[in-house]
Amino acid sequence: MRDTSIGTLTAGMPGRFERPGRVAFILYVVGIAFFVLSIEGAEMSVSALITGLPNMGRMVAEMLPPSPDRLVAVGWALLETFEMALVGTAFGVLLSLPFGILATRGLTPSPALYHLSRAVIAMSRTVPDLVWALFFVVAVGLGPFAGTLALVMDTLGFCGRFFAEAMEEADSGPREALTALGATRSGTIFSAVIPAAMPSFVNTSLFALEKATRSSVVLGLVGAGGIGIELKVSMDMFEYDEAATIILAIFALVVVVERASAAFRRRII
Repeated sequence: MRDTSIGTLTAGMPGRFERPGRVAFILYVVGIAFFVLSIEGAEMSVSALITGLPNMGRMVAEMLPPSPDRLVAVGWALLETFEMALVGTAFGVLLSLPFGILATRGLTPSPALYHLSRAVIAMSRTVPDLVWALFFVVAVGLGPFAGTLALVMDTLGFCGRFFAEAMEEADSGPREALTALGATRSGTIFSAVIPAAMPSFVNTSLFALEKATRSSVVLGLVGAGGIGIELKVSMDMFEYDEAATIILAIFALVVVVERASAAFRRRII
């Protein structure tokens, strides 16, 4: 006779969600209610989207075909954008290394420096790059230098955190062995910790370059150099065919950087 008990029938079935407790149920309800309120706060409107579709269609039609009239100027602006991203990432990575060491438990020389470096990294990461660009435009004036400084701060927030985590997760065996042999703190860091975390450093730095390339595009909207200002002028002047050329150029730059970064990661790591 076949065994048809519930335990036998459900043995091969995937597990079911557990029934939430009273507190968890209330939290779920509150979360869903807040999400519904957030939709209202975001002023999402299907009717406005449908009404705007013809305008979007007209704009796309005016973008075609893209205009090659300012191709040389767009090319120079694109080169400036990548230069900002490259230099900002390089200096940001260099700055992230000492901050990452100070923000690593077991490597930092004092708890005060640990918390201070963590606070600096968190602040660099929390403040959006566009806000950093506004700050540096006021400080050093309009141009790519302000955008490059903004990218340095943004890279510090990004790489500083991941550098610290990579060093904390590095194998502690070589470091402890060097310490037992009498090596100094700096000796163990540069002989054991950094070599162990180097693949993660390279990976994070390449991702930072991709991120900086995308970010440097929009920094020009606030006068911080790059191709963003060209896009803003074209849109403000209703030159949508020129704007299409700039958007395609930005797309090509981002794709090239991402492909090159991925190829470099596969080769190095």
